[in-house]
Amino acid sequence: MVIASSYPLSAGHGARPNRYKPGFDLNAVLEGRARLSNEQFLELYHQAELTDLGRWALAVSQRLHPEDYRTYVIDRNINYTNICTARCTFCAFKRNDPQASDAYTLSPGQIHEKISQLVQIGGTQILMQGGMNPALPIEYYERLLRGIREKFPTVHIHAFSPPEFVEFARFFHLPVAEVLRRFKDCGLATVPGGGGEIFSDRVRRRIGPGKCSGEEWLDVMSQAHQLGMYTSATMLIGHIETIEDRLDHLSRLRRRQDWALANAPAHYTAFIHWTYQPDHTPLDRKRKWNPDSDRPYEFDNGRTVRLADAYEYLRMLALARLYLDNIRNMQSSWVTMGPKIGQLALFFGANDMGSVMMEENVVSSAGTTYKLSQDMICRLIRDSGWTPVQRNQYYEVLQRHAGPDSPDRISVVPGVFPRRQHRITPAEAAAYKNVELKISVKPA
Repeated sequence: MVIASSYPLSAGHGARPNRYKPGFDLNAVLEGRARLSNEQFLELYHQAELTDLGRWALAVSQRLHPEDYRTYVIDRNINYTNICTARCTFCAFKRNDPQASDAYTLSPGQIHEKISQLVQIGGTQILMQGGMNPALPIEYYERLLRGIREKFPTVHIHAFSPPEFVEFARFFHLPVAEVLRRFKDCGLATVPGGGGEIFSDRVRRRIGPGKCSGEEWLDVMSQAHQLGMYTSATMLIGHIETIEDRLDHLSRLRRRQDWALANAPAHYTAFIHWTYQPDHTPLDRKRKWNPDSDRPYEFDNGRTVRLADAYEYLRMLALARLYLDNIRNMQSSWVTMGPKIGQLALFFGANDMGSVMMEENVVSSAGTTYKLSQDMICRLIRDSGWTPVQRNQYYEVLQRHAGPDSPDRISVVPGVFPRRQHRITPAEAAAYKNVELKISVKPA
């Protein structure tokens, strides 16, 4: 991968005369000498072309990550329960009724079996989240964490989102910081950014009733940072939020990261955003905004859904890379966008392809079922011009795949074809050859 030494603001030869040029010193932002303001963010969103945003975001990504590789992780997403007190309108996974026929809570033994399968394929961590189940005592979680740490000492435990911790505090009558400390003592290493959605109270009250507020989400993460626990940050787009709501979300993350970097032993390691998947969700029943109607999308008290396509996803990824100058890593969301847009994300600010994700239940419940194996992720990275590298949760290199034994290079050997799944005997093959072929021609 050739790293650009400059950050051109125009397309050069052949550029259209009326092509947008920023009304501020964007080079200073790209070079890390200035911070993108809220006003400048909105200017770029409304006026810059997608290709330009991609070039600028790639320039920032290459400045922060000049290495010749891009990363991925092998983990398993374990949803230990789907019973939940929240009534999120964008979720097709939750079950509010514990007596529902498909409501479940996994036993420690079932979770251990899932982790054992992960270890067998070279996985290094679990992402464990669930619904907010009031029937589970704190001892369930403490025994679960201790059991995983003892049985699988090399597996990193990345688990329990901020909304879960807020409900844990309510269920167990303990401060959030105390629950975090107890879970950390039992083996919890880092906290995932699930449940971030959009921090705006106006939006959050409509799409996530029963779930913690945006400030409570941020407070959980700040307390985790104070305890030395690294976390990730997320954002869900394409529902009833406005562009200003997205900017507010990013702005709060940036301010909290500034605080963590100055005052805490840990901070946010990565940012991931994805698009709302509508199938089988209550929110899907609302009317959809038509971007070709010449009517601007405006927040109308939650009555219209603004779905986000690949164009909108990549646009927000590039802008997030330009705006979140204090969060080092950006993750591609191929799980919702598919492998090719996930690959393209590497040219729009992402430096990480996320997880092989041996298991995923929440997004697939809403109708999206993209799956990638390790060799496929490696191939997507390599075809983009970088060397694929397996990482851990702290973005430390575990294994570099540059040689002929790389997963994407040994999966298919030239001249050697995989064994047929459908086998027939010689007698059956001979019988097929003797089948008389009849061709009928309809009269004109």
